[in-house]
Amino acid sequence: MRREYAFALGPLAAASLWGGMFVVSKWSFALVPPITLGFFRVGLGAGALWLWLRLVGGAGATRPSRDDWPALLGLGGWVTVTIVTQFLGTELTNASQGSLLTVLTPIFVVLLGASVRGERVTRAKAAGITLAAIGTAVVLAGQYDLGAIAAGNAAGVFLLVVASFAWAGYTVWGVSVVRRYSALTAATYSSLAATPMLGVLAVAELQYLGRGVASIPLGPPSLLAIAYLGFGSTAAAWYLWYKGLEFVSAGTVAVFYFIQPVVGTALAAALLGEQVGAWFVAGSLTIGVGVWVVGHERADETNQKRHHRRDEGELR
Repeated sequence: MRREYAFALGPLAAASLWGGMFVVSKWSFALVPPITLGFFRVGLGAGALWLWLRLVGGAGATRPSRDDWPALLGLGGWVTVTIVTQFLGTELTNASQGSLLTVLTPIFVVLLGASVRGERVTRAKAAGITLAAIGTAVVLAGQYDLGAIAAGNAAGVFLLVVASFAWAGYTVWGVSVVRRYSALTAATYSSLAATPMLGVLAVAELQYLGRGVASIPLGPPSLLAIAYLGFGSTAAAWYLWYKGLEFVSAGTVAVFYFIQPVVGTALAAALLGEQVGAWFVAGSLTIGVGVWVVGHERADETNQKRHHRRDEGELR
């Protein structure tokens, strides 16, 4: 496979892993309180990433310098805000709200990338993201009654908006760490930094609810859910998401986030027997075109840079 297209595989796989996350987490809240579930998720993911980092060795396991610890703690803060607001917001809202509000994440990434890192928002990138956002709305229109979206909890909607912005912050401010070390290093140490933060909040949540750790039913269903959230949607997905940032800008990576509701709907159809029809097909194709437009622009930029370097070499 040509290198200019390889950058797509990481974020695409990450978005696919996140496709079933809302369903699993929403179901798990009946067994484990939201923030406590988030602590288990990130703690398990951080442990898996740390073990992976130790096994990989070499340049990928470079220990960050003391000067970079504030940045990593900051990324841990973004993670903590994301998990807390995402899980609490998911508990307070309906499925259509949670799915539709995921559209905000790539938009926030593009805006932050432009304002914080000076990334260019080209016409092609803007057109691709617009197409993908429209496709997402079409997919969800076929799955949910969008007219009933306003019936959900306003506080939950606000929390999900905050979660979308926080994940955008984790993406954009993580670029410098990813480029300096590696995707694996950035994902590992940011997860490790977030774990004690979430631990404190989990203890506070259990005390507020008047529950102890022993009251959490850790049977096969809850353990399987935590394993999916920890290994799949945290350890693997966060590494794969940051892997894309090793090659391209945050705004380019962001467009692959739109794949998430498509995968979620497809999984619901395959595993839960939910029906999908023309809306799903039309929306998925529109999302695909939007993703292709952004990816094709990246490929063109790569080719132009390669030709420019070759021309400079010939002139010398």
